Amino acid sequence: MGGSVSCCSSGETPKISRREVELEECPITTAEDVSEDTGTYLQHISDRELPDELAQESNPSDHPRASTLFLNKSQTDVREKRKSNYLNHMSPGLLTKKYSSCSTIFIDDSTVSQPNLKSTIKCVALAIYYHIKNRDSNRSLEIFDEKKHPLSREKVPDDYAVVDPEHKLIYRFIRTLFSSAQLTAECAIVTLVYLERLLTYAEMDICPCNWKRIVLGAILLASKVWDDQAVWNVDYCQILKDITVEDMNEMERHFLELLQFNINVPASVYAKYYFDLRSLADENNLSFPLEPLGNKRAQKLEAISRLCEDKYKDMCKNAMRRSVSADNLIGVKKSNAVLS
Repeated sequence: MGGSVSCCSSGETPKISRREVELEECPITTAEDVSEDTGTYLQHISDRELPDELAQESNPSDHPRASTLFLNKSQTDVREKRKSNYLNHMSPGLLTKKYSSCSTIFIDDSTVSQPNLKSTIKCVALAIYYHIKNRDSNRSLEIFDEKKHPLSREKVPDDYAVVDPEHKLIYRFIRTLFSSAQLTAECAIVTLVYLERLLTYAEMDICPCNWKRIVLGAILLASKVWDDQAVWNVDYCQILKDITVEDMNEMERHFLELLQFNINVPASVYAKYYFDLRSLADENNLSFPLEPLGNKRAQKLEAISRLCEDKYKDMCKNAMRRSVSADNLIGVKKSNAVLS
């Protein structure tokens, strides 16, 4: 068991080799490369960014401009659905979709900072479903094999590695963990980021035989990194009654090693995953809930708007004060220089 993991993580990882290629293709200009008549050369920030063609090849969980893996995996099914709807002259979702009018305004409360929990979990489960359905191969590791490390005492079916799970089954598994551990919607998005980062770094696939343990490991890590009140491993053992703390600790350790301990999620990457999940929802008629705008919600939106406006004014005032203080300091220095 340990040999299979160490074999995967001890060699040169795709992240390191890809980074070396990127640095070779994007040489950094030094002061020696600049002629003397040009003066001191200060490299612009755009010169240090990767070109678009290299950004597309980068890991989407690290680079904000690289397309997410789950959205690419879903495109085949989306094109088939559009073709079928066109041939059958069908427009699913148009009759059930809500539209604003002069008398009623519908607003989606889900935002980047506060996504809708239920809809976000559904979208993450759908993204994992497409990962499993449209996988390229069945590369896996022993630590994530459910047959060798079962999550319950129930006998694992003989076809556990062949039959793809349905979207509802994945959703119920994730919803149970999030509901029992009281995790947030933001944690679900970070879970998907860690999952795709694992698949890229370890060069493996999420399959019917390993999806539960991979999702559990990603949720475990995301809850500790993202949420203020982290859930301990023993708490998950209370949710999954038949799993041991030693197994949870070992899986978490291997997960971190395969991620090369890269648990940082930039805000730009988080926002990209959020909006790509919304695009995935729209393409699969899984829209976020729209609620009519009433008096209470209008007052709430107005209060939030005033709060943001007050914060912006305070920031401007503080900036002006610092600027005035700096001007006064310069004036004092000048007067002292004249007197001396």
